[in-house]
Amino acid sequence: MTPKTAPAKKIRILLVDDHMVLRMGLMTAAGDEPDMEVVADVDNGLEAIEAFRVHRPDIVVLDLRMPGMNGIEAITALREQFGNVRILVYSNFAKGEEVYMALKAGATGFVVKEMVVDRLLEAIRAVSRGERYVPPEVAMRIGERLLAQLTPREMEVLQLVAKGCSNKEIATALHVVEGTIKIHVTNLLAKLGVSDRTQALVMAVKRGIIQIE
Repeated sequence: MTPKTAPAKKIRILLVDDHMVLRMGLMTAAGDEPDMEVVADVDNGLEAIEAFRVHRPDIVVLDLRMPGMNGIEAITALREQFGNVRILVYSNFAKGEEVYMALKAGATGFVVKEMVVDRLLEAIRAVSRGERYVPPEVAMRIGERLLAQLTPREMEVLQLVAKGCSNKEIATALHVVEGTIKIHVTNLLAKLGVSDRTQALVMAVKRGIIQIE
């Protein structure tokens, strides 16, 4: 008699996305795969933490932009509370700064929703094995962000410049003297290789360093 082969262990997935239609689509796609099952689906970061506590999935697939606790905050909280959680970001938004922040917070992979579903399934398998999954087109955006090598304070100044604030207004917002902001702006222009604030914003958006809503 030929011994029966034990069924392969399925990858247990927690889906976190505030769009129900998208969650349903992913549940269907994963459900069609013999090695995957969705054990829970929720629509925000706070529910993700509770669902993880209850179900202890192998991998969390989450969006970055959600109401209440966003994706970055959820990644941070999951890692703080449960240790080495395997997290794959699946987002419409993949600007350099967002990819960088997600991976820095503890995500193991990053896939954009414009990619075919097969890429997502491939990413789920890779991340569930403990591998990092960042496609070249996404990794390139991190490289652009890191190319600028902006300090946290310079990032704050750049975000305020993007909102149309003057040096004086930025100084007030950051509780420093205006002369300090002038130095930061000068450094920003040099690092971005431009000569004025408008060009700095264009370059920062092009590189994915910031996103202007």
